[in-house]
Amino acid sequence: MTTENNLKEDLRAYKTKITPSMKATLVWTRDLVFAGRTPQGYDLDFDADAQWGCKPTEALLLSLGGCMAIDIVSILKKMRVEIRRFRIDLAGERNPEPPQYFKSVEMVFHLSGKNLEPRKIDRAIALSRQTYCSVYNSLRSDLDLKISYIVEDEEAPPA
Repeated sequence: MTTENNLKEDLRAYKTKITPSMKATLVWTRDLVFAGRTPQGYDLDFDADAQWGCKPTEALLLSLGGCMAIDIVSILKKMRVEIRRFRIDLAGERNPEPPQYFKSVEMVFHLSGKNLEPRKIDRAIALSRQTYCSVYNSLRSDLDLKISYIVEDEEAPPA
């Protein structure tokens, strides 16, 4: 249980770096196009037609994957897993009528590295989903999230 407690303490320390309040700027540029800027100065353009930027729902889907990926990599590293490659394929199904929220999301993790044991991967996914992923826990409680993973060639060279 000591290892589990150490893992939780390490993750709490990582999550304390998160600021409790957040600000961003969104500026209308033309038509249905908006330019977003984070407090750190990163830009992200939104476009309802996806001609000049991503759709907000695409960004949300990527944010969900990104949040879980960051958690999972952090957790697996604490478990002494050497990750060489990690890719997530995401697919979301939206409600056909407004509001067109995500009804379901399917994620397939493709991982390669050393010490990638199913119990470690399952634990990392569970911790991210149940405790640490802010994006997932900000979405509708009836979102059907399906996660699977494929452990690929563990001896593949780093990407």
